[in-house]
Amino acid sequence: MKLVIVESPKKSETIGRYLGKDYKVVASEGHIRDLSTKGKGGLGIDIDHGFKPDWVISPKKKAVVSKLASYAKASDEVLLATDPDREGEAISWHLAQVLNLDVATTKRLQFHEITEPAIKSALANPNLINMNLVKAQETRRMEDRIIGFKVSTLLQRNIGQKSAGRVQSSTLRMIVDRQKSIDEFVPNEYWTIDVDVELNGKIYKAALSKVDGKPFKCSSKEEADAILSRIPSSLTISSIKKEEKSVLPPFPLTTSSMQQAAYTKFKFSNKRTQDIAQRLYEGMTINDEHVGLITYMRTDSTRISPEFFANHAVPFIKEKFGEEYLGTLRNKKGGKNVQDAHEAIRPTGTHRTPEEVAKYVSPEEAKLYRLIYCRALSSLMAPKKVEKTSLTLSGNGLDFSLNGSKTIFKGFEIIYGEFKDEEEEETLPLVNNGQQLSVIKVNPEQKFTKPEPQYNEASIVKAMEENGIGRPSTYATTIETLLNRKYITSSKGVLTPTEDGIKTVTVLTKYFPDIVSTSYTAEMETKLDKVEAGEETFLQAMEDFYVPFIKNFDQAKEKMYKDPPVETGELCPLCGRPLVVKTNRKGQKFVACSGYPDCTYIKKEEKPKDEPTGQLCPECGSPLVYKTNKKGEKFIACSSFPKCKYTASVDGKVAKKEKTVYTEEDYVKPCPKCKTGHLVIKKGKKVDFLGCTNFPKCRYHEWIEKKK
Repeated sequence: MKLVIVESPKKSETIGRYLGKDYKVVASEGHIRDLSTKGKGGLGIDIDHGFKPDWVISPKKKAVVSKLASYAKASDEVLLATDPDREGEAISWHLAQVLNLDVATTKRLQFHEITEPAIKSALANPNLINMNLVKAQETRRMEDRIIGFKVSTLLQRNIGQKSAGRVQSSTLRMIVDRQKSIDEFVPNEYWTIDVDVELNGKIYKAALSKVDGKPFKCSSKEEADAILSRIPSSLTISSIKKEEKSVLPPFPLTTSSMQQAAYTKFKFSNKRTQDIAQRLYEGMTINDEHVGLITYMRTDSTRISPEFFANHAVPFIKEKFGEEYLGTLRNKKGGKNVQDAHEAIRPTGTHRTPEEVAKYVSPEEAKLYRLIYCRALSSLMAPKKVEKTSLTLSGNGLDFSLNGSKTIFKGFEIIYGEFKDEEEEETLPLVNNGQQLSVIKVNPEQKFTKPEPQYNEASIVKAMEENGIGRPSTYATTIETLLNRKYITSSKGVLTPTEDGIKTVTVLTKYFPDIVSTSYTAEMETKLDKVEAGEETFLQAMEDFYVPFIKNFDQAKEKMYKDPPVETGELCPLCGRPLVVKTNRKGQKFVACSGYPDCTYIKKEEKPKDEPTGQLCPECGSPLVYKTNKKGEKFIACSSFPKCKYTASVDGKVAKKEKTVYTEEDYVKPCPKCKTGHLVIKKGKKVDFLGCTNFPKCRYHEWIEKKK
């Protein structure tokens, strides 16, 4: 029996079907190890001895690792098949370390789509763990840990904010800077003037473009009125230009362009888009076949393989639309931060059409699959051909432009037209130079310049990509982190910085300008790329980062201000100095003496007194009282607690215990009983155990250790 280890349970199910009974396919459930919180500063890094990391098994993954170890021990061979990127390579290396596998001989399987041919090809052509990729990921993780721990500690102690990070802080700064420019924007007045003219019995709109041979610009009503007085009752056609233009199809989707398109067309959040794409990639049952529907969805490449083009796209396009619709393979030249490690996001086969797939998947999965499918196929199709006509209408030194267009060949839009912004075509009739057109109506309009719009979930990803901030795998998680930290809010996808976010950026800009600099973050990404390519060593990259960082950090630690303490109006009962509001490391407020460290008095928080409701408990007959929870919210409870545990909300409804919210990071594995929930680590009276997130509907559980 051979053991194949992948990252997700869903992927293991799909691959297991292809490999058969001689293979056991199991999941690591993502990363199994992380840096410890031991050592100097709790970094888990021995900086004085070559930045030696202290990797430990994550508490939530101990049960998973234990099972993997038992499977590995019982197997003839272990094959590592985690995702084909830095993170996946690092997971494979950590698995090798924990399971005592020889890195020099352990086979590493890589595939970019989960289909039977791709899996079997990977099995027939295994690689070894790429240590350059591992070191690049290790460098990133350690740099993020150092920045996160050290800078976050200063923020917590001095301004009560939660965290800082290399990618998150530079992204936050872009959002804050954009909001600041909007708030400070001063609009400027300008005017547009167009006229309605009659041509062959139909009304067309022509825009003023030139005044006395110079481009039209108008910034006041007085200027507009002077021009309006010159507009004649008829205009003469002074110029006719016709040209045929080709409109190239868009490139196939990358991670960022997929997130942008899904937000624009469906209003999907970045995280929602990635979650859906993950499911499409890992595999679904379509017409009795369990198969991955799209290629790997974390990519910055617009490249499509010649094999897919020749074996799938060409015959499909010819048969479906005709040979004249067939295009060519194109690849957009990547920027300096584009890795181009994987193909663009595309369907794994053209025979699985969106219409067919929609019968077997959810509506949101069907939408995203259709977008990916149509975008990939359209990128390999012929350009759209458009005939454009431009007329110049002149009179009294004024030139007006009248433009028309007509599609003469749809090309790629025959499949992708539904996803493009509608462009209203206006076909102009045949005209002659010197022809007179009557002016039916004059339309002056006062306008004001507008600031750039607030970032939304689509535009911020585009900005991150353009500035080299983060990687395809981090775009969605970065925005999610900022939202969870309450540094930004999202209303209908529009991102607005909070007071905490603005305060954090202000402090970081003053004391850590590099961390919030887009150029600095992009340079660090380039450094990581060099480590990955073997052009730079791990030690060199870490030293180049740490030496200037720690110098800046030490200076900031000395100089960083503390918010002026807010006096409560009370005096310290021990020394008579004013009491002030302070913030602890967790960002929690408390009242203490302003004379610290000479006086260490801390005011104990008084618990709100119970107030009688005038009612009796329906369960035991004892008086009911109003109580206040930790959040400051009032509720009704029995005065005989803990003997009687009756509770109700203030409006009389029985109060329910607030359900714990679990995230994907908490998931250990899918629940084997209900299939829809996940097993997470829960606290028992004596020992921790794995319980289902669907509790109490599903009461399945597993003991992590034997119950005593």
